Parts: sequence; structure tokens; C-alpha cells
Amino acid sequence: MKVLKEIEEGQKKKSVGNFKVGDTVKVFSKILEGGKERLQGFEGIIIKRSGHGARENFTVRKLVQGIGVERTFPIHSPRVDRVELIKSGKVNRAKLYYLRKRIGSRAIKVDDAVVNESAAA
Repeated sequence: MKVLKEIEEGQKKKSVGNFKVGDTVKVFSKILEGGKERLQGFEGIIIKRSGHGARENFTVRKLVQGIGVERTFPIHSPRVDRVELIKSGKVNRAKLYYLRKRIGSRAIKVDDAVVNESAAA
């Protein structure tokens, strides 16, 4: 077990940002196309955080032309470049699966205290 913990600690990033469920974030992931690498942004609301240590994940949901799109990112993945905090949301749940049935800003109360805080994830 000690060997596994040492390997996981080596895989973890130093700073992952301070974001929680209900926050609106923009995740920049590295995409390989041909021989080139570029960053692609995915902006939405965090509906779930799960796991712990090097295996921690978070799921971001956004609406594209009225259709919900969800994407799950490993927090400590080398493919995730950074996570920008757009808005801080105040919610009373750990998992926001009910947002799958709701549309628009009726679902979350948004605090305007934090705007455009960038953190390398």
C-alpha cells in the first residue's frame, strides 16, 4: 500500500484550484490534432466532484443549442491545463443531478463575490 500511495502522490499536481460543486468554471484541456497541440475551453457548471487523491474527478455541464452536454475531467490529469473560476455558486447539494431536468438560471443562486479567478489545475 505504501508503494501505491507514493506513486499517487507523484502523479498529483501541486495546485488544483479552489472550486466546488455549483461553481461556473472554464476548463482548458490540451488537444492533439495531427502533430500540433492546442487548448480547448469547456465552460459550464460543476455538477459533481468524486474520488480522492490522484483519482479525483469533476463533471462540468453546459447547454449547447438547448441540449445538455456533460464532460468529466480528472483533476490531476496532464491533459487538463488549467481551470478558471468564472462565478461562485451557492448550492445545498453535493451532486447537482437535478440540473439535468432544469434549464436556465433557475437552478443555482450565484454569488458575484468571485469573478475571473484563474488557477492552474
